[in-house]
Amino acid sequence: VQLQASGGGLVQPGGSLRLSCAASGFTEDYYVIGWFRQAPGKEREFVAAISRSGASTYYADSVKGRFTISRDNAENTVYLQMDSLKPEDTAVYFCAGGAAWSRLEREYAYWGQGTLVTVSS
Repeated sequence: VQLQASGGGLVQPGGSLRLSCAASGFTEDYYVIGWFRQAPGKEREFVAAISRSGASTYYADSVKGRFTISRDNAENTVYLQMDSLKPEDTAVYFCAGGAAWSRLEREYAYWGQGTLVTVSS
């Protein structure tokens, strides 16, 4: 199982970025994808998750209305569209795969490497 996160970068406040998480090797049981982030000096926190079909999505309150998670199962890729970015969104963003959606890191068995998002003027 492999997860490859990409799309991070430097963006000004109010700007947008789209992160991608390319997945391979999953069985049907482990196909919920979640995004987490870890800001400097802070613990890793849940950002968003999406069910296998894409019909159900879940968001942290801090990003609700600004971030959108989606997936293209034909391409085995999950996206995190981030709009109206704020400096406090600065963090390393990780995608993770699990059997069921959860806000808890321990429920996700597979993790990709992180991609850095910096929101600054």
